[in-house]
Amino acid sequence: MTHNAFARRAALAVLSVSAAAGAVLAAAPTTAAPAFAAPSISIPSPFAQKLTPSQSLASTPWKTTGAVDQNGKRVALDNAGVSNFVGWAYFKADGTYTMYNLDDSPKLKGDWTVNADGSERWINAKDATGKVLFERVVPIVELTKNVFTYRVYPNAADTKTYFDIIHTKTNHVEPGTDAKGPGANGAQGNDGKGGYHFNNGNKR
Repeated sequence: MTHNAFARRAALAVLSVSAAAGAVLAAAPTTAAPAFAAPSISIPSPFAQKLTPSQSLASTPWKTTGAVDQNGKRVALDNAGVSNFVGWAYFKADGTYTMYNLDDSPKLKGDWTVNADGSERWINAKDATGKVLFERVVPIVELTKNVFTYRVYPNAADTKTYFDIIHTKTNHVEPGTDAKGPGANGAQGNDGKGGYHFNNGNKR
């Protein structure tokens, strides 16, 4: 075989392989796209902002749902050491609050604060004329957007004996407001005459 004949055959072989490859490429789907990972986009949520203790307390109405003693034992809500702390509570952002018994009857109203580190809550209670009846400070055991638990001491001299009063988030509309907002109901049960628990161990 001459050198020229061999060169022609080699060239034809290359052309045949190229043509076959072209046919395969032409037959491939034109919609196929290279695989790649979609970019991860993080959109900050306005609801992800951490609330201060005061904002957490004012963020929702609360219902008393349980109580435990110093041993972690459940205590009935009608227990004499617990019953005066049971009800619905509405802490407003303006620093006022209203409380009701679970039958929606008025209980207390006044002013409130929570210290910056969320370890204590202070309230006063006022009668219908605005006169302060008493003040109370309680240690806060837990305070989130969903749970609010504080501690009370039946005997001020005995800090080893206590009840933790547990409240949970609720959507219960403040009685007497017809969902119209804070302050629609200005009444207070008993006008400050009886029915209150004065916690000497937590008095400010």
